[in-house]
Amino acid sequence: MTKRILTSQLPLYVVILAFSVALAIGAFFFVRFRTEIYNYTLNLPSANPADDVLQFGSWPALANGQFFEQVRERMTEEKLDFIEADLSEMKLRVYRKGEIAKEFPILTKGRPGSWWETPAGIYKVEGRIENHFSAFARVYLPWSLPFQGNFFIHGWPYYPDGAPVSTQYSGGCIRLSTDDAKALFDMVDVGTPVLVFERDFVRDGFSYAPRIEGVSADGYLAADIKNNFVFAERKSNEIMPVASLTKLMTALVAVEYINIEKELTVPDGAIVKTSIPRLKTGEKLSLYNLLYPLLLESSNEAAETIARTMGRDRFIRLMNQKAQAIGMTNTVFTDPSGSDAGNVSTAQDLFAFAKYLYYNRSFILRFTSGTADTRAYGAPLFTNLQNFNVFTGDPEFVGGKVGLSSSAKQTILSVFEAEMDGEKRPLVVVLLGSEDNASEARALYNWVKTNY
Repeated sequence: MTKRILTSQLPLYVVILAFSVALAIGAFFFVRFRTEIYNYTLNLPSANPADDVLQFGSWPALANGQFFEQVRERMTEEKLDFIEADLSEMKLRVYRKGEIAKEFPILTKGRPGSWWETPAGIYKVEGRIENHFSAFARVYLPWSLPFQGNFFIHGWPYYPDGAPVSTQYSGGCIRLSTDDAKALFDMVDVGTPVLVFERDFVRDGFSYAPRIEGVSADGYLAADIKNNFVFAERKSNEIMPVASLTKLMTALVAVEYINIEKELTVPDGAIVKTSIPRLKTGEKLSLYNLLYPLLLESSNEAAETIARTMGRDRFIRLMNQKAQAIGMTNTVFTDPSGSDAGNVSTAQDLFAFAKYLYYNRSFILRFTSGTADTRAYGAPLFTNLQNFNVFTGDPEFVGGKVGLSSSAKQTILSVFEAEMDGEKRPLVVVLLGSEDNASEARALYNWVKTNY
């Protein structure tokens, strides 16, 4: 008689070993099955960071705009053939070897929020049907390319009697004109990836900001220059007038293009309205000496003298070129002093500027705080200058600039070396559109020191 051995009578390690072998065999056949079905296995960023292979199907991760860009960029880098359906731009693009070969307008898509909303995801063309008949809608779908269950790319649908379907109706498919659907049908094969994306999912401009008592500026940012950590921000990517913060760029371009010892003649056109008039037409001053009234008293006369030495228009072009070169992509300068409302930037751009000054031209910041090394060129010619920078005398203040105009209200950029958890950290505070830059900058800086 054969003795029956129950599983419960087997040693535990034997059961575990048998189970592991079964899993391995199952995994082998699953991988083989998947490989046979899907013609594309792409090493792309996935919904789950632990995954390293892109799966086909409806994929919530593609609702993330940055992720979508990564997927598309990788597919183009791999020089793949694929279809991209942008449901916000309502454009369908065919890529050949990573390059756009053809673009078609999408005429209708599934209504957002309905059962028939066209799903974002990465799919594949599952078939090619010249004139598919939908048993559900009782209509013909010419030049159909099914890509996800009940979802197709197709031409204009029509009823059995030949009448076209109303423009108000959509079952969730991606509808092209019939001619465009035929052209697409002829271009793609079964297995071609289909990338479907709704840009409405991309992060909008709304931002949450902590309620910091005493800070009501239109836009602001407080951040660590060294590691880019943002402590607080509000509308930091919104373009706003900057007023005399412009003079930091004037100083930067000046020292990179003009010898600091060069004597500049004050032209008649440089005698403009300014905070404290000091210059006279025909007067000769070195760039070194002009930097002091420029950066301490925000002298418009000094700014115009410096710019006109090289040719005012050329100097302004160089200011804009420098801004672009250091990543200030939303910044425009229209004069060297900041008097014009056309001098605009964002708090984020000014953060990039502060970072550049701190690491590459820190002596400009030292000028503004009155701590510049005078050993090389001696004491400044002007002995009675006022320093408008509100943190002057603060031992943590490295430097910065303030601004004031009717269009910009009050602005400020201030760099500090603050004691944070026993380590000296470079921090920047930027405010645009402030009613009181001194008190608001102090409130924001103190909030950072208190809460971090």
